[in-house]
Amino acid sequence: MRRRLREHGIAPGVFAPGPMNAITDVEGVRVGHVTLIEGERIRTGATAILPHPGNVFRDRVPAALAVLNGYGKFAGATQIAELGEMETPVVLTNTLATGRAIEALIAHTLAQPGNERVMSVNAVVGETNDSRLNDIRAGRPTVTEIRAALDAAAPGPVAEGAVGAGTGTVAFGLKAGIGSASRLVPVKGETVTLGVLVQANFGGRLRIDGRAWPGPVAEDKDGSIVIVLATDAPLCPRNLHRLAERAFGGLSRSGAALSHGSGDYALAFSTHAGVRRGPEQRAGIAALPVMGHDLVSPLFEAAIEATEEAILNALCMAGPMRGYDAGKDRPSRIPALELPG
Repeated sequence: MRRRLREHGIAPGVFAPGPMNAITDVEGVRVGHVTLIEGERIRTGATAILPHPGNVFRDRVPAALAVLNGYGKFAGATQIAELGEMETPVVLTNTLATGRAIEALIAHTLAQPGNERVMSVNAVVGETNDSRLNDIRAGRPTVTEIRAALDAAAPGPVAEGAVGAGTGTVAFGLKAGIGSASRLVPVKGETVTLGVLVQANFGGRLRIDGRAWPGPVAEDKDGSIVIVLATDAPLCPRNLHRLAERAFGGLSRSGAALSHGSGDYALAFSTHAGVRRGPEQRAGIAALPVMGHDLVSPLFEAAIEATEEAILNALCMAGPMRGYDAGKDRPSRIPALELPG
């Protein structure tokens, strides 16, 4: 049975985690997976992250995307940068399924009650390339399968490891996948929550809580990661962008190579009801309660900690896997991280 990082006695950082140590510790956030493991060639899937249980197109959340290295495809990026808001859930999947994920999000959005006259949808999709273990040219997941991940989104503990969009992913030459973590951050006598979910699929030399991993070192530099940060702090898009940038500090702490062929993306959004952009706010002059610049530094530090732990949870929770290396047209076996304790 695979165990999360803290069950091995390793707890990076100084801030306490939330009750589930997951992105769903941020109230209202829901996560759903569809996992596809079929025969010897299919090892893929999709992961959906809903910022709140309502109609996201009508009640949009402030959001920002930070790009460390843009070797990838992040759908919806330009409108997020332009308007500072997100109007669909987030879907993560494999590189060649990006278009199908856009279709799934459009269909999901158009089907929501109240969206009968919607004529444009900015679908938000992140991807990494899982062809080390998956026949990525096989056309999976389908639009229907990706919609199943959206329909399955729920609060509560988040399944990690080789699930959803992390089914076929690899990091540091080891089986990786989906990982999540959270932090509780004291701000002005109140506690705000920050949660992170990662799709880990990148290279480098693994470090665990600041120490080089003593296991075999694989020559594994390229790949990608998508980091999704959610918080209930009332942040403006500018500070959400700054928050997203700090997640790359956690990526670096894990030992990432940050190489030419790695697409490194971090998307941050706020679920705070006071900064949500409903139809009335978008149509008029709105006074939104946003957190001041002088208060955000603890959140920045929490983002670094939670990102590092989410990456390590992805590795801890993923077992070894056999699959199909589409680039080399041959079977492939990726080992798992094994920690003592």
